[in-house]
Amino acid sequence: MSQPQAFLFDLDGVLVDTARFHYLAWRRLAHQLGFEFTEKQNEALKGISRMESLEIVLQVGNIRLSPDEKIRYAVEKNEYYLQLCSRMTPDDLLPGVAEFITEARGKGILIGLGSVSKNAGVILDNVGIRHFFDTIVDGTRITRSKPDPEVFLTGAADLGILPSRCVVFEDAVSGLEAARRAGMRCIGIGDPTILHAADKVIPGFAGISIADLGLGF
Repeated sequence: MSQPQAFLFDLDGVLVDTARFHYLAWRRLAHQLGFEFTEKQNEALKGISRMESLEIVLQVGNIRLSPDEKIRYAVEKNEYYLQLCSRMTPDDLLPGVAEFITEARGKGILIGLGSVSKNAGVILDNVGIRHFFDTIVDGTRITRSKPDPEVFLTGAADLGILPSRCVVFEDAVSGLEAARRAGMRCIGIGDPTILHAADKVIPGFAGISIADLGLGF
């Protein structure tokens, strides 16, 4: 097995726990439209774009909106989400993330972000880790959401690394599929019963070293 040359990280649920902010924002929108939106239903929104997420939320509430209304509600949801994100500090970085990335950089591994979020830069700045990244690929740079591999292939191209030498870190099934379709190895972050398509699943980065992943180091 060849040693990886680049690590590509998803953002929400991998480096930071902004998933709860997304849920609160979508739930607030659902309440405005007159229905409940549960945390279980919110699971279907992981790893997909804002407008795709809105369509799922509207399906839950059996709500029909015009294209202009959809845009207005999506913008409103995002503004509330950003209000929540603006309160983030380095303390909101998930345990072990900084140590893991620091170890990777010490081994000469390039670091990239591969997220469909259009707010990734703001979040990285607020939690103080933007300087770790050799490239940032987010929703402002891609046209196709996961499970399309565009986000990860763009990151590999930015770094000048073959996809086969990249490892993706993901917490969503759609992200794992995107990594597979990109020809990359993938590490799941979370529940192994859900993320069984990953090469390996870990609960998080706390206490995890690169050697624990079995990547050839």
